[in-house]
Amino acid sequence: MSILEAIFLGLIQGLTEFLPISSSAHLRIVGELLPSATDPGATFTAITQLGTETAVILYFWRDITRIISRWFRSFRRGGGAHTDVVPKDDPDVRLGWLIILGTIPIVIAGYLLQDTIRSTFRSLWIVAIVLIVFGILLGVADLLSRRDRTIERMTYRDGLLIGAAQMLALIPGVSRSGATTTAGRALGYERPAIAKFAFLLAVPAVFGSGLYELGTSFREPQVYGALETALATLVAFGVGLAVIAFLMRYISKRSFLPFVIYRILLGGVLLVLLSAGVIDAT
Repeated sequence: MSILEAIFLGLIQGLTEFLPISSSAHLRIVGELLPSATDPGATFTAITQLGTETAVILYFWRDITRIISRWFRSFRRGGGAHTDVVPKDDPDVRLGWLIILGTIPIVIAGYLLQDTIRSTFRSLWIVAIVLIVFGILLGVADLLSRRDRTIERMTYRDGLLIGAAQMLALIPGVSRSGATTTAGRALGYERPAIAKFAFLLAVPAVFGSGLYELGTSFREPQVYGALETALATLVAFGVGLAVIAFLMRYISKRSFLPFVIYRILLGGVLLVLLSAGVIDAT
């Protein structure tokens, strides 16, 4: 595998990670179309996601540090010298608990389904079908949503349901942002609110997965070497940062319809290519 291929895949990762079109599906598909015609693998995908999630931390730095700080300060007891105690019903404290609660489903599923994630889920037939199905679900949820609930009104039940939706992102083609956005819109949350929560919710899960796969990469042979993967991760970070800024501006005024159409078209084209034997599903 060449350095140029790895950098190109890093570009694809950065462009698609935050859009509801599935970065893992794009890496899987593009890998087959490159000169080497090889699946980059779950490990490469998870490690390059460290770059895009670092972009999330940078973009939402103030929110993240505030949430963490106030969550820890909520455990302090009031009185005496502790004048900076934060009440347990503080919005940031609740948001911290919502992120923790919403992360649990994907941690459990990721641990139990490791072998399936690396093999069965990466079939391009599955990728094509879920691109279409979850594209349609996103379109319906976005169209019919009540559209008026904010993060401050998010319940623990909703946080768990959105976390369960994030769990489906273990299947390439579903899309982490697409799944959580679909669930959030179906529950009535406005686009900017659910997008922001989806970004924050992804941080612990993606970093946990990426660091685990990074450790694994030292013990097992990988498609790409350390230099190629590092360069791809760096590219994914820079491009991802720009995409976050674009998406937050875009969804404040527009719907997800263009992404829905794109998903359906991409899934349809992929099915045609697989049926014609142009690309291999495995």
